[in-house]
Amino acid sequence: MIETGLRRRLKIAGKVAALMPAFLLGLPAQWLALKIAPPAARWMPVIFHRYLLFVLGVKVSREGLAERRAPLLITANHLSWLDILVISSLRPVSFIAKSEVGAWPLFGTLARLQRSIFVERERKGKTGEVNRAIAERMRRGDALVLFAEGTTSDGTRILPFRSALIGAAQMVLGEQEEGAVSYVQPLNIAYPRIGGLPIGRGDHALIAWHGDMDLVPHLADLFTLPNIDCRVTLLPARAVETSTNRKALTRDIEDEIRRAHDRALRSRAL
Repeated sequence: MIETGLRRRLKIAGKVAALMPAFLLGLPAQWLALKIAPPAARWMPVIFHRYLLFVLGVKVSREGLAERRAPLLITANHLSWLDILVISSLRPVSFIAKSEVGAWPLFGTLARLQRSIFVERERKGKTGEVNRAIAERMRRGDALVLFAEGTTSDGTRILPFRSALIGAAQMVLGEQEEGAVSYVQPLNIAYPRIGGLPIGRGDHALIAWHGDMDLVPHLADLFTLPNIDCRVTLLPARAVETSTNRKALTRDIEDEIRRAHDRALRSRAL
């Protein structure tokens, strides 16, 4: 599927040229909007990421409805940096990201401009503090996205979910009256086809970015791929109360996403 030679170089150059205006114009515009027009700053990333997906040839199909009730935490599986573009193209969201992302060139800037919350995953004593920050943003009506695996997978399977940060969905309730609820919506993302052909096990590495993979060669390969089909499954939101068992809820959501992922990959030949 990966092209070589002059045609490869031309294809990479063409996509880089098409992406550059979005970054050169979009990033300063988003920075300014955050300062003077916060409502616009919520929607500008949606337009920005839809354009990036168009240039990269990623076609997104969606199954299910986005939860509109708040407070809302979206819990998703994670395969690649491409997931962020896909999820951001659906609705205004911010992400809960590991702290090292903030120091990455370009990716860190993009994350800050989308008002991401950075988490030091190795410092468990910070979980309560982070959950309070997440809960405060949820109280303001922000839809936050949590990649519950804590890292990217290879695309063929779902890794175990971590339950600690899902506690923010309970913390947001605080001292509210009895019966108050927040919502957690499971979301599965899968890439079943490349160039209209079913993706094989060995082809997942063309999209998934995990482990010690080098980013630049990975980007170069992805830029030369034909159209990529992405399937997003939005599962029904789960109501969360102060009495909800956080670990049991995490297991249920993991099972739901695992089944949705299997269905998406099994349907890749359709």
